[in-house]
Amino acid sequence: MASRNVGRRRAAPRGNRFRKLDIPSGHGHGHGHGDHVVDTSVVDSDAVVARRVRIVVAAVLIPLLTAAVVMMIVMWPGSGVKVSSYQTETARGEVTALKACADAKDQCDEATVKLTSGPDQGKTAPIQVPKAGQSPIPVKVGQTLMLGVQSDARTIADRYQYVDHDRSKPLLVLVAIFAVAVVALSRWRGFAALVALAVTAVMLTQFILPAILKGSNPLVVAVVGGSVIMAIALFLTHGINAESSIALSGTIAALGLTVVLGWFFTKFCQLSGLASEGASAAKQFAPHIDLTGLLVAGMVIGALGVLDDVTVTQAAAVWELSAANPAAKRRELLGAGLRIGRTHVASVVNTLVLAYAGASLPILLVFAIQDLPAQTVLSTELVAVEVVRGLVGSLGIIAAVPLTTALAAMAVADRSRNLVAAVE
Repeated sequence: MASRNVGRRRAAPRGNRFRKLDIPSGHGHGHGHGDHVVDTSVVDSDAVVARRVRIVVAAVLIPLLTAAVVMMIVMWPGSGVKVSSYQTETARGEVTALKACADAKDQCDEATVKLTSGPDQGKTAPIQVPKAGQSPIPVKVGQTLMLGVQSDARTIADRYQYVDHDRSKPLLVLVAIFAVAVVALSRWRGFAALVALAVTAVMLTQFILPAILKGSNPLVVAVVGGSVIMAIALFLTHGINAESSIALSGTIAALGLTVVLGWFFTKFCQLSGLASEGASAAKQFAPHIDLTGLLVAGMVIGALGVLDDVTVTQAAAVWELSAANPAAKRRELLGAGLRIGRTHVASVVNTLVLAYAGASLPILLVFAIQDLPAQTVLSTELVAVEVVRGLVGSLGIIAAVPLTTALAAMAVADRSRNLVAAVE
């Protein structure tokens, strides 16, 4: 079969990969005699992936992942990271009645709340809530409220205070819709992705956050935790094979670049980390926290999800291109893969920058009202942090495309000869 310019053709859809291709025996370039008809489904087999690439990837990934797991075990925070003096007891209750407070000076409403949790579950308690018109989301009869509990109060009327609306039910409905949509579209792979998402949540809440509070270096914790999260997510969702291993290699390499760039430009731009939301409170609760390291750690974790998306897409694109033309040369696969990557990066980078800008929209509105010069706005740490975060993350994404594409192209280039051998 004559080699064609794979860069100018579209990869075969997954559903068509089981069609038959005539691949000449003997030479991968189509000069052999005697044709064999093979099933192209075997092109996903690690047996037809370049052996040297599999060895190199395994030789790099296995030590890195082993080191990450060992470091995670060493830094595992265990118990005792909570500060007892800052613990707050909470309860929930449903509003059964609502009336104006007895004293007009209080400018509030008194809600009769039936407690559904807490030490007085089943009882009713009077709760002062913001008056309608003085709260952006007024309290109404039938709504469920979150309450703070003063455990040392003598009477039930003094024991509970309004905190916020309870949004558990609508959030659970949204989560259920999301899960059904993912499984309906991706089926078992979607279910595996949901399991990987749950693992990510566990890693964040049980390792990354507690380890930082315990005193471990935030950047080291983010790199170790992020590497383990990516390994579990990729292998669980896409299987343990050469394709997912190459995607993971590209992710870790780009993650390393993100760490270096993030640390350098945080120092170069003289960012303290204090301008980040919640940083002052975190420093108050845990004075030992390195806010600069925490800032870079946030950049690393924020970039992980997008890096995962880019590397998996690039590896899959090269695999599909090679499936469409098993005799494609490395240069052809690399060129076609990079053309796909350029389109992907153009959209993903814009998405990433807009996401950071959206998170900072309220403060940007304040600057717009003040009519400050653009240079002044950009130099403010609150804005400079988001600029550095967005651009460093984008540079990591840009680096991930050629790294992953080159690895994938080396693994599957001109594998028609191996394809015939695998079938035979």
